[in-house]
Amino acid sequence: MKRIMRLALILICALTLSSCGYNSMVEKEEAVNTAWSNVENQYQRRADLIPNLVNTVKGYASHEQETLESVVNARSKATQITLNADELTPEKLKAYQAAQGEVGSALSRLLAVTENYPELKANENFQELQAQLEGTENRISVERRNFNQVTQDYNTYIRKFPNNLFAGMFGFDKKPYFEAEAGSQKAPEVKF
Repeated sequence: MKRIMRLALILICALTLSSCGYNSMVEKEEAVNTAWSNVENQYQRRADLIPNLVNTVKGYASHEQETLESVVNARSKATQITLNADELTPEKLKAYQAAQGEVGSALSRLLAVTENYPELKANENFQELQAQLEGTENRISVERRNFNQVTQDYNTYIRKFPNNLFAGMFGFDKKPYFEAEAGSQKAPEVKF
């Protein structure tokens, strides 16, 4: 009789746990982690391109030292901030996003400075680096959008009933989204 009771208890536990959505929560959380990794990969690609771009510009625009230094400093600061997918909190994501925003802003100023140097704009290395950088910025945008979509799917899933009961029990917390930077609704002003 005890054996039958144990088997019945094991069967009930197995059926209950399989229907609580735990495995789906794990899959969706892993999708968020993968999407975050893809975002980081594209930011790293941009960080890797920056030294080559700066060195190419240095040869033509040596007196633009302040702009070049701001790009290098912003890159350095951004690469010092690391954020693992399991550490995603709104505050940490905001700090990470702010550091990456500084890099983008510094790069915009650098590319604006290059407009004053026609021979630099004609340089094949510069053109190739600029094209790679533009492509990387597009990839970053795509990966951030993908991250937000996967995060929305995960957050929605863990908040639906009855999943919300089990999500809290198993430690599945809501993940933050990438948000537009303050002032991004205005177009940047470029002056020569």
